[in-house]
Amino acid sequence: MSLKGLKIGFIGGGQMASAIIKGLIDSKAALPENIIVSEPSPERREYLKNTFPGIKIIFDNCALVKEADLIVLAVKPQIIKEVLKEITLCVDTSRHLIISIAAGIPIALLEAHLPEKIKVVRVMPNTPALVQAGISVYTGGRYTSSEDLALAREFLEAFGKAIELPETYFDAVTGLSGSGPAYVAAFVEALIDGGVKVGLPRPVAEILAQETILGTLKLMQGTGKNPYELKSMVTSPGGTTICGLKALEEGAFKATVMDAVEESANRSKELTLLALKEEN
Repeated sequence: MSLKGLKIGFIGGGQMASAIIKGLIDSKAALPENIIVSEPSPERREYLKNTFPGIKIIFDNCALVKEADLIVLAVKPQIIKEVLKEITLCVDTSRHLIISIAAGIPIALLEAHLPEKIKVVRVMPNTPALVQAGISVYTGGRYTSSEDLALAREFLEAFGKAIELPETYFDAVTGLSGSGPAYVAAFVEALIDGGVKVGLPRPVAEILAQETILGTLKLMQGTGKNPYELKSMVTSPGGTTICGLKALEEGAFKATVMDAVEESANRSKELTLLALKEEN
């Protein structure tokens, strides 16, 4: 089975769903007319209509399920059970593949609230999907075949790269790649402000910061060198860079970033435990 020609339905049309839809359309992995979105907010429906001409926008989750082949659950974890209850009678286990991007919601909960033998794939994507540069981690449920996983991977690779991992890693993945774009943006913002502080015009500081980040990542990928080796390449004895690195160490930069990843992962774990607790 291939992604092309399939009807793809998104329950929820928020930021992450929009990023994925844009990636699918821009990469030509899916035609706009094969994409359906069910979204409760009138304002959001208007935004989707204007942003993605040709896609079908409705306000009926069950109608979407009946029309779609691949269903993406792109709703907040707080309302996932309500959505599952609404669509369970409309799901066809022989036809549908369910992909969930709801943070902190385990496969066991999804399978418990959907018909027996439903094919489920849990995914943690990230926002660079908007420019086909996302990284998604995915894992299949009990009834998901290798063909289903291949289809899920094709879907994910339309807007970036994909890695299959056991579900036990998902909290850690949320802390790193799921929340990571926000950490990177915060660092770039600080780099820009630092440039302005020492006298650079803000537009110049923005270009220098962005290109430095992009160039460093390309250098890392192109040479295969690890971060320590790259850091050593620009750190001369008694030079300017070592003085800057000393300031980062004094501000506990590395420990703070590590703590940010851990806090985000812990919050993901809390959401999972809360969802499971409400089951009992």
